[in-house]
Amino acid sequence: MSNTRINRWRMAALTAVVCAGSVALAAPSTSAAPAAASTTVTRPADHHRVAPAAAPALTRAQVLERAKTWLTANNGRPVPYSQKRYWKDGYRQDCSGYVSMALRLPPPGPNTVTLKKKAYTRQIAMKDLAPGDLVIKANSDSADFRHVVIFDGWANAAHTAYKSYEQAGGVGTRWKQHSYGVNGRDGYHAYRPVNITG
Repeated sequence: MSNTRINRWRMAALTAVVCAGSVALAAPSTSAAPAAASTTVTRPADHHRVAPAAAPALTRAQVLERAKTWLTANNGRPVPYSQKRYWKDGYRQDCSGYVSMALRLPPPGPNTVTLKKKAYTRQIAMKDLAPGDLVIKANSDSADFRHVVIFDGWANAAHTAYKSYEQAGGVGTRWKQHSYGVNGRDGYHAYRPVNITG
């Protein structure tokens, strides 16, 4: 074997070892979550890359009840928003981390793009939305322009707006009326979590 081939083989092996080490260092650890309710933990950014795992079955009412908990989880106040920090339950404090918590997906939860995958959801028509379903915008390379909300119910008979739970930048957890996806031209689409029963 020539010296060039040996050197290429050594370089490839070294790269594989370094990459494996990086993956091992980035493995999520929920045991490091702090005990105080108002404390958050910063973890490496790669923690949003979560392998699909079977989620326990939940009713729509259970999803909404879980969503409500973050409205007051911060000593009576909403959980603050962050793409880099994690709440005491191990979930990211961004929109997809919040949705993952409500759906009881393994923490820290998949990101907004991954939530669209068939391991977690299936696309439905906006008119078929029911409480606990999701409205997702994931067609951007930047996390700042992606978003997901939990549908709570239509706000009017014309279905031009709906009530939803979300984790929003600068605000944190909130219950708010939205019209994302209603016009069909803003990049938002309706999705049904596969672990919802009924």
